[in-house]
Amino acid sequence: MTTAPKRSAGLLLHRRTADGVEVLLGHMGGPYFARKDAGAWTVPKGEYDPDEPAWEAARREFQEELGLAPPDGEAVPLGEVRQANGKIVTAWAIEADLDPATVVPGTFRMEWPPRSGQVQEFPELDRVEWLPVDRARAVIVKAQAEFLDRLLEHSA
Repeated sequence: MTTAPKRSAGLLLHRRTADGVEVLLGHMGGPYFARKDAGAWTVPKGEYDPDEPAWEAARREFQEELGLAPPDGEAVPLGEVRQANGKIVTAWAIEADLDPATVVPGTFRMEWPPRSGQVQEFPELDRVEWLPVDRARAVIVKAQAEFLDRLLEHSA
């Protein structure tokens, strides 16, 4: 029996500046990503159960990951991508602005260091920044770069 792939849903905020489009990405927290840049940034998102609608999960996860209510505005579906780990990610783009300094990230607990018996708490996202699309493309989880392309197609 094969298990269904994990599913995740999120919101890709974007804004227009004098220099072009910027997107809001989060740097994944915890010790595995602490010294990584490329491939360590993500759309604010999270896993959800098959019986929860993806759109509702995306809004709930935005709140959990950033500690802020998801913005109102037209939500543009960006579809799905499959990450290297098999997880299927669904995202929507919303044009909105927010101050990254107001983010209060959710946390997770894990044993660290490995096999130490010590459980530590880490932020889900250790920082959140507005990035120009070219910079975002260089650091975002590889499969999620497709969301940037779809966003630019829509906002062209």
